[in-house]
Amino acid sequence: MHQRQKPSAPEHTSDPAADGGALSMSHNDSRSLLNFSQLVLSAGQIKPSPGLKHSKITYFEVEILDVQSKKQICIVDKVPPASTVLDVKHKFHKACPQWYPSRVGLQLERNGPFLKDSINIQSLAVSSIITLYFTDLGQQVGWTTFFLTEYTGPLLIYLLFYIRLSTIYDQVESRKNFRHPVVHLACFCHCLHYIRHLLETLFVHKFSEGHTPLKNMIKGCAFYWGFTSWIAYYINHPRYTPPSFGHRQVSYAALAFLMCEAGNHFINVALAHQTNSGNKTCFPSPTYNPFTWLFLLVSCPNYTYEAGSWISFTVMTQTLPETDMERRHMILFFKSSSLVVGIFAFLMVIQMSLWAQKKHKLYLKRFYPEVRRKAAMIPIIF
Repeated sequence: MHQRQKPSAPEHTSDPAADGGALSMSHNDSRSLLNFSQLVLSAGQIKPSPGLKHSKITYFEVEILDVQSKKQICIVDKVPPASTVLDVKHKFHKACPQWYPSRVGLQLERNGPFLKDSINIQSLAVSSIITLYFTDLGQQVGWTTFFLTEYTGPLLIYLLFYIRLSTIYDQVESRKNFRHPVVHLACFCHCLHYIRHLLETLFVHKFSEGHTPLKNMIKGCAFYWGFTSWIAYYINHPRYTPPSFGHRQVSYAALAFLMCEAGNHFINVALAHQTNSGNKTCFPSPTYNPFTWLFLLVSCPNYTYEAGSWISFTVMTQTLPETDMERRHMILFFKSSSLVVGIFAFLMVIQMSLWAQKKHKLYLKRFYPEVRRKAAMIPIIF
C-alpha cells in the first residue's frame, strides 16, 4: 500500500539582511513620528497665517464733508481703529494746513453735537468708511490764556485810575482833595480779588486741553475791563464821597468781602482735589474747614461766594451826591456813580446764577443722590 504523501509547502528562505532592514525602517519611522509629535506639543497651537489673522478691517477711511454745502473736503485714509477724533483732526490738518486741530469741529450728523477729542474712532464706525461733518470754529485760544487775559486787565486798569493819571483827572483838584481811607481799602480789595483769580488760574484750576473761540475772550474782556474802568473812575475820583454810615459800614462790608474771598478760594481748592472712589468721581463734601460747609446747602458755593464778594464791595464803596452849593453841577454825576458798582454786582449775580443752574443740572446727572436736595447757588431761592 502506497502511502500518499502530502505535498510539501514551498519553503520560504528568509534573508537576514532584509529582515533586519525592515525592522530598522519601521523603528526609524516611529521615532520620527514621536519626535514630530513632541515638537508640535512643545510649540503649542499652530498659529494661523498672517493673512488669516488680519482678514478683518484694519484701517478706516474718514470722509470729511462741509457741514453747510455737504461737499467733500478731503478723505483721511489709513486711520487705525485705535485712533481718536483728535488723531483725525491732526491728519486733517496735514491735508488742509489752514485749519489747525483746535479750530476743527467734527460732527457725526449735521445737527449733532461736536465730537470730543477723546472719542475712539472705531466706536463711530458702521463700515470701513466713516463720514464726518466739518465746522470751522474760528480763531481759538486756550483756557489758561483766556482767564489770564481776562483777569490781568482789571488789575492793571484799576491801578491806573488809583494813581490818578493827569490824563484822567484834573491834577489841581487831585492835590486839593484828600483821599478817604475807603479809597485805599477799595483798591486793596479789588487787587486782592483779581490776584487771587490769577494765582488760582496758574496753580489751582485744572483746565482741559480744549479751547474756546477768540470772540468769547473778547466779549469777556470787554465786560470785565469796561466795568472796571467805570468803577475805578468814580471810586478814585477826587470828589468821591465816603459811605453814608461811615466807618462801621466800611468795616463790616470789608470783613464780609474778605470772608467771601477766603471761602471762594477754599471751595476752588476742594473742587480741584475731588476725592476719587475707584473710577467714579465723588461730589465734594464738607470738611473741617468751615468755609466748605456751604456744600451742605448748595452745589456751586464758589458762585455764592463770588456774588457775596461783589455785593460786599458795593456796600463798602457806596457813594452819595455832593450837597455843597459850589458843586451843584456834580449832583447828577454822583447820582450815577452811586449805581456803578451796584449795576456790576447785579449783572454778576445774574451771570453766576445762570452758570450755577447749568452746572447744577450736570451735577444732578452725575451725583443725583448727593445733589438732589441742594440748591444751585443761593439756598432755597435757586
